[in-house]
Amino acid sequence: MKTTSSQKIRIGAFTVVGMLILFLAVFYIGNQKSMFSSTFKVYGTFKNVNGLTVGNNVRFAGINVGVVESINIVTDSSVRVDLTLNNSVKKFIKTDSKMSIGSDGLMGDKLVVIAPGGVKSNTEVQEGNQLESVNPVDVDKIVTKLTKVADNAESLTGDLADIVAKINNGKGSIGRLLNSEQMAKDLEGTVKQAKTTIKGVHATTQTLNEDLKAAQNNFLLKGFFKKKEKAKQDSLKKIKEAKEKAAKEAAKKKKENN
Repeated sequence: MKTTSSQKIRIGAFTVVGMLILFLAVFYIGNQKSMFSSTFKVYGTFKNVNGLTVGNNVRFAGINVGVVESINIVTDSSVRVDLTLNNSVKKFIKTDSKMSIGSDGLMGDKLVVIAPGGVKSNTEVQEGNQLESVNPVDVDKIVTKLTKVADNAESLTGDLADIVAKINNGKGSIGRLLNSEQMAKDLEGTVKQAKTTIKGVHATTQTLNEDLKAAQNNFLLKGFFKKKEKAKQDSLKKIKEAKEKAAKEAAKKKKENN
């Protein structure tokens, strides 16, 4: 079957459009991965990269400024992450800048976030410099702890449910107290009796105070109370004199030492 001129034009147009789309895709991907711009490299070490992979974005001030060039295990507790960054942001990144691992949204890809420096140093970062890294939170450990807390809460809830069920069924001292009318009446009677006893004690104390005041005013016992008061005053006077004497001796010793 002979190909017509219109078919040839269509094939040519489809080919040109396909090549244009391919070119734009390559340019877009290359631009995103900093393949067509001047770059420099820095690195940092982490204990755990938390799912970060080669090719993930690097962000500074919320803008994509580079990509993760490579990830290599250095030791059993250290992973080196090399970054390729655009030269346009080099003047903004200082030697005390920090790099951390974050996420693009709640469920997005992992990425490296570079925090601005300039607090300890205003020196511009150079090719091959190491940046301080902030290790990501270990989500697995948090989940494990939350699971233990949930298990303990479930156990505690079960124990409380058993205690409440026993109380409702009248088991135990509290259950019998709450469910037995006789025990409640006995307890109420005991409380009333205790209140009556306390009132009696207060009345007796008041009577004793009145009797003591009357005895002090009685002419037969007035001499006894006067002697007792005089002995009390003499004792206080002796204590005062002893304190004054001790103070004078201390002052005298202090003066002699000086």
